[in-house]
Amino acid sequence: MYDYTDFDEAFVRARVAQFTDQVERRLDGSLSEDEFRPLRLMNGLYLQLHAYMLRVAIPYGTLSPAKLRQLAWIADTYDKGYGHFTTRQNIQFNWPKLPDVPAILSALADVGMHAIQTSGNCVRNVTADHFAGAAADEVADPRPYAELLRQWSTDHPEFQFLPRKFKIAITGASADRAVTAAHDIGLRIVRNEAGETGFQVLVGGGLGRTPMVGMVVRDFLPEADLLPYVEAVLSIYNVIGRRDNKYKARIKITLHETGKPEITRMIEERFAELRPLFGGADQALFRDIQAAFAPPVLRDAPVAAFDAAYKADPAFRAFVDTNVAPHRHPDHAIVTISLKAHGETPGDATSDQMRLVADLAERHGHGDIRVSHEQNLILPHVHKSDLPALHAALKSAGLATANVGLLSDIIACPGMDYCSLATARSIPVAQEIAQRFKELDLEHEIGPLKLKISGCINACGHHHVGHIGILGLDRAGVENYQITLGGDGTGDMVIGDKTGPGFAYDQVTGAVERILRAYLALREAPEETFLQAFRRVGMEPFKTALYGEGERDAA
Repeated sequence: MYDYTDFDEAFVRARVAQFTDQVERRLDGSLSEDEFRPLRLMNGLYLQLHAYMLRVAIPYGTLSPAKLRQLAWIADTYDKGYGHFTTRQNIQFNWPKLPDVPAILSALADVGMHAIQTSGNCVRNVTADHFAGAAADEVADPRPYAELLRQWSTDHPEFQFLPRKFKIAITGASADRAVTAAHDIGLRIVRNEAGETGFQVLVGGGLGRTPMVGMVVRDFLPEADLLPYVEAVLSIYNVIGRRDNKYKARIKITLHETGKPEITRMIEERFAELRPLFGGADQALFRDIQAAFAPPVLRDAPVAAFDAAYKADPAFRAFVDTNVAPHRHPDHAIVTISLKAHGETPGDATSDQMRLVADLAERHGHGDIRVSHEQNLILPHVHKSDLPALHAALKSAGLATANVGLLSDIIACPGMDYCSLATARSIPVAQEIAQRFKELDLEHEIGPLKLKISGCINACGHHHVGHIGILGLDRAGVENYQITLGGDGTGDMVIGDKTGPGFAYDQVTGAVERILRAYLALREAPEETFLQAFRRVGMEPFKTALYGEGERDAA
């Protein structure tokens, strides 16, 4: 993990002092809310429906036990005893009081954390594969590159006032667990025929009001060219991006309006101008960063305890089958800790749960913790012999829900319970769906399924790329939920198709049940997943299940 230098420490402390003064002036009336708004947003502080919300950066989703314990302490001291992990691999505190925010930022600085650039028209938190450095299918660990991008983009003078917010994601594995095609820039680490490491570069992805799949503008970018090429993309966007209409301000619209051939030409011309200006200091910095991400020394030990528990304990076996992924070392495992217990708020963790995960990471996981864009926590380096004890500890804290990748492992934005932009509730819909299918005991029968819910068109719940996506809208003052099917957020990203007319709040769970009962009836074998079945048979059988024969044609 990257550790702050003296420069980093001084920079963050200066920002805390600056914002402390700004808060004091807001409280004494020297600053109006309109004057204060851009200042607080530069420090990750939003004004939501009921209270302020502070969004804290967790770069590329990597946490240490000390950082997670500090987040738990902040939740207890300044919030309501919990935090909400987001699809940007960040954490949000939903109830801080304005006078307390400087103290929170100071407490974050104590452990090398901050809330800088978690809002605003700038480069946001760089996200990465949550299995980075551990996955069996990994080409290279993406986190050092993400850290290089973080240092380069933080307070970059040219890119603090972009036409719109800008998001970068990077993956280093054959399986894309970072949804790179849904980002303004998506980076996929690849190797060319000579065995050299580089990047496939995608530009112009994004969800929200106008969902688009990112386009490949470079099949292979040499590793040493990363910063000048990303700077070229951003500088072209900064010049030609729309500033007259915020709904058309993202780079995806710029690319669509300009055309891929022309914008690629402009990027390459700008890259040719910038490349000579990077004299090697970036590569020297990258080598230092790489050293901070040296893999842990993994122990060799028997796995007999794991084998015995797997055979003897059905609950443990179910947990392993759903929540454990292959590690690059065959005696180790990657463990996903679900924050999706049935009936709970997806992505929420209490302070006690955070402290327990921190303890378990030290005891069993080399002090390494990750946050996934799917709103779960991960211990990426656990010896298989430790899995039974880990499972028992998680079970005692309500964190052993065996549902990762299943129906109730729902991505959901905060929706109208918190967000001032939301047009419908998300959390209660997710809770009701999870509870219904727990009662029906159908989750494991249904198998792998990505269900994602957004409470407004901004799509923070990634509903466009859900196998089943649910979008809550306001129709004449009434919540109405639109359903899409067939979305996919992996390497070959697909935007889901609308089924037809939306459903009232109290009809959504029943609609999802009809869709999934139709799937169970038409699949050719238990191994055929929902997404595979949908691609085979198309939309029509599901429209029939949802609307009936008469209304299907109208839909």
